[in-house]
Amino acid sequence: MKMKIINPHDQSVVGELKTSSKEEVKQTVKKAKKAFESWKNTSVEERVAYIKEFRALVAKNKNKIAKLTTLEMGKPIQQSLDDVSWELEFIDYYIKNGPKFLADETVLKKGKEHFRVTHEPYGVCACIAPWNFPISMANSGVTPALIAGNTVVLKPSEYTSLSQKMVIDLLNEAGLPKGVANVVIGAGDVGKMLIDEDIDLAWFTGSTKVGQEIYEKCGKKFIKALLEMGGSSPAVIFADADLGVVMDNLYWARYLNCGQVCTAIKRLFVQKSIYDKVVKLFVDKLNTVKIGNPIEKKTDIGPLVSQKQLKLLKEQVADAVSKGARVEIGGKQPKDKNLSKGNYFEPTVLTNIRPNMRVLTEEVFGPVLPIVPFSSEKEVIELANKTEYGLSAEVYTTDLEKGERVAKQIDAGTVAINTDNFFKPECPFGGYKKSGMGKEYGEIGMKEFAQVKLIAVVKP
Repeated sequence: MKMKIINPHDQSVVGELKTSSKEEVKQTVKKAKKAFESWKNTSVEERVAYIKEFRALVAKNKNKIAKLTTLEMGKPIQQSLDDVSWELEFIDYYIKNGPKFLADETVLKKGKEHFRVTHEPYGVCACIAPWNFPISMANSGVTPALIAGNTVVLKPSEYTSLSQKMVIDLLNEAGLPKGVANVVIGAGDVGKMLIDEDIDLAWFTGSTKVGQEIYEKCGKKFIKALLEMGGSSPAVIFADADLGVVMDNLYWARYLNCGQVCTAIKRLFVQKSIYDKVVKLFVDKLNTVKIGNPIEKKTDIGPLVSQKQLKLLKEQVADAVSKGARVEIGGKQPKDKNLSKGNYFEPTVLTNIRPNMRVLTEEVFGPVLPIVPFSSEKEVIELANKTEYGLSAEVYTTDLEKGERVAKQIDAGTVAINTDNFFKPECPFGGYKKSGMGKEYGEIGMKEFAQVKLIAVVKP
């Protein structure tokens, strides 16, 4: 059966791929299992050499990957190009530091005793990737898993299978041994088939609901699951904040990629004395934003990835309005006839927010920002933590002592003070509560893909 990949700008068909059958998924995992027997005995330095070749191919195909990303999921073309450049930095980091992170470490050397820690791969890693940052998200699981000595089977998102399949295609073009890097194609049912097969480790980025299902399956198998799931990240603006810094950061923190970012600021809390000013600044900024065909370089906001996502966002906004929310700007699909076929929604600011509105209680994956006033530090910490998620948060204040104090009390895996730019190769990333478990990136993230063994030697 063929799966069509649809352009969210006009619903045209970008391409088609054959969907993997249950038997094909089984045979792919078997192939990866067989390849693991030799790949695990390949030195880290040799594995990294393959990744260097892969990195060169990604750079060579940068424009093709970016164009596919834009056509498949609607990310503005400049953001798609930035996405590839950003991922090249992460690959460079893995290449440079992988051997060091996975090297043996002596933990005790005393007399005849020599105890050391070693790192060994798990086996076949199932990587199930989301669609919002296609190349980055697919590669966040694949490259560190391979360097650590695992073989991989990638299941791309059904919305971005063409660009994400290129990760595996380029790895194989780089000369990896047969069966080390593999791909299966399809929607969620194929992902379930993959998790049900004889895998040894699961890496997943996506919704909390699906992540919980994967965690349950992995628990029954008693295998490790690395899960980066949903988020409803708060941002807090205190009255003493530098509003120039705030607006530069928070526009991108909410509206980048049409708001389809797991760490995007989805709830904004503003101290009452500056509340009206901040609302006006957002409205003024959004009045300058260009919504349009994402393949055009002047476009700031493209379409949502799917009609399903558009329908959900419209329902969430309608719920808020029905309960008294005020639309300061946006709140609807654009009237431009050139965008009439697309999954477009205007960048939106909502005020007069109530606690029972879905825009506060659910993850909002689109360009909609509810802004809520607060009075005290204690109150805003309670508001920020009033969610089942704990992925990230941002705090804006010129009083760094206060910023640190608040950051320590917010239940999130990452809290940024006066910045939204915290995705760095060196920095471990992962959530609290229902936002996931395990870490990506940095030394901690690399070591998630390896088992720790202690070898204790006493000389005769």
